[in-house]
Amino acid sequence: MLKSSQKAAVYITRWVSDLDWRFLFLIIPPLSLLVFLSLSSAPIYPFTSFSPLRSLILNHTLTFDLLSNRTETVTQWNDVLNRSRMAVCLVGGARRFELTGPSIVEMILKVYPNADLFLHSPMDKDAFKFSLLKVAPRLASVRIFEPKPIPETPAQVRVLTAANSPNGIQGLLQYFHLVEGCLTLIKTYQRQKNFTYDWVVRTRVDGFWNAPLDPSNFVPGHYLVPPGSSYGGLNDRIGIGDLNTSIVALSRLSLLPKIDLAGFRQLNSETAFKAQLTTQHIPYLTKRLPFCIVTDRRYDFPPARYGVPVAALSSPGPLSGAKCRPCKPVCQGACVADVMFSLEKGWSWTNWGNGTLQLCNARGEWGKGWEKVFDRVAGKKLAAVRKRVGALKLTACIDDFNEMKRRSGGVWDSPPVEEICKIGLGVSRQRELV
Repeated sequence: MLKSSQKAAVYITRWVSDLDWRFLFLIIPPLSLLVFLSLSSAPIYPFTSFSPLRSLILNHTLTFDLLSNRTETVTQWNDVLNRSRMAVCLVGGARRFELTGPSIVEMILKVYPNADLFLHSPMDKDAFKFSLLKVAPRLASVRIFEPKPIPETPAQVRVLTAANSPNGIQGLLQYFHLVEGCLTLIKTYQRQKNFTYDWVVRTRVDGFWNAPLDPSNFVPGHYLVPPGSSYGGLNDRIGIGDLNTSIVALSRLSLLPKIDLAGFRQLNSETAFKAQLTTQHIPYLTKRLPFCIVTDRRYDFPPARYGVPVAALSSPGPLSGAKCRPCKPVCQGACVADVMFSLEKGWSWTNWGNGTLQLCNARGEWGKGWEKVFDRVAGKKLAAVRKRVGALKLTACIDDFNEMKRRSGGVWDSPPVEEICKIGLGVSRQRELV
């Protein structure tokens, strides 16, 4: 049954639709009073219990005020987020998860302890590192799968390009499968628990965060991505949106036919992502975010016009998902300005002003002593986790995974945890640690 304030809002809405727009100025004051009374007479719970009128007006007001960065509204918005349902979706391989995982727990999951964690990752020798997620406040679903080739359709071959992708079109399809597979986990969990999420944060497991994810990055009706590293499209290393925008943003495989019908051709991941949002009429925003992508890949230094700058992990940032590694910076200040001015801004460029960026020479492997560099930058707590993984025993790994499995409330789909740990730790190494 509708409450009296909601009935009144419906009647007024119908009445307004029959009036000439010129009379709107006559009814705005009483309508505003009605909305105020409606909002003040019921508890705020975003996007799930609002009447259509109330939701429309509040979302519009919050969006405007958040973009204007009004302090009093930000405080209110923090309270709203703390009572929202949120899904955090982690995708990708666990290559350096002993470095990145603890920062994700501290800077995202513990900042929003109401958030449910979803993990979608391929099975490999590093997957045992996901046992670190035992300390996540809330664990919903985990899928660690054996990768298999994805058949390439004519539409996919037309839309996508193999250029600059380490594994060609197949590599793009595998990445898109990772992202959309996490959305599938979220939808399954919603059906099981009979509710819907208000917000979805999708990020990569190889992201190192040096500051918390701020509430101002949650903007109703918009999908938020970082600036820079756009490669002609949109930076797709993290995305934040409400459920409706996130469903579109995470449907990376299933929307390729629509991108094909729209006439797009030869797209990389970033340009395909932009086409995905624009063809589905999803408004997006760019905002700097305090994380970088930890990489072992080698890049020329100094980078050429279409080269890739690799940031030092010690850079103040925010780095918005730029590639990074723990190194002793070889380029700072005026040197950074020279390098960044030479780069194509719509390609691998990232924000660098005000001393926020320091550069590594990434032509070779990580330098000797990188562990000390990381520990100094990350702090004692994260350094201790790194060291713990380096000395992890088989029984502890298995116990941690079993604890995670017990705590998860949704899908758990993985090889036997004993197999995950044995492959990662190795029999010979285990003998040394026993």
